Amino acid sequence: MSELARMRWKCRRGMLELDLLLRDFLNSGYGRLDATQRRCFDQLLDYPDAVLLEWFMGRIRPADKDVAQLVEKIRSAAAD
Repeated sequence: MSELARMRWKCRRGMLELDLLLRDFLNSGYGRLDATQRRCFDQLLDYPDAVLLEWFMGRIRPADKDVAQLVEKIRSAAAD
């Protein structure tokens, strides 16, 4: 399975809002990430949906600075 296909599968979530947000970022922003950011994205997808939703809604901020930067990048991409 290719890296992109694996990421596409991991972006499938239990919440439609997260599905759409992550799928759109995968299609438009993932290719611009460097190797470290791609690993961070992979790790981000291991978090539970409820945590991801809180981060993407801006209610809480991830403790890990790399994850926090990636969350902001995804949020910014969604706002464009």
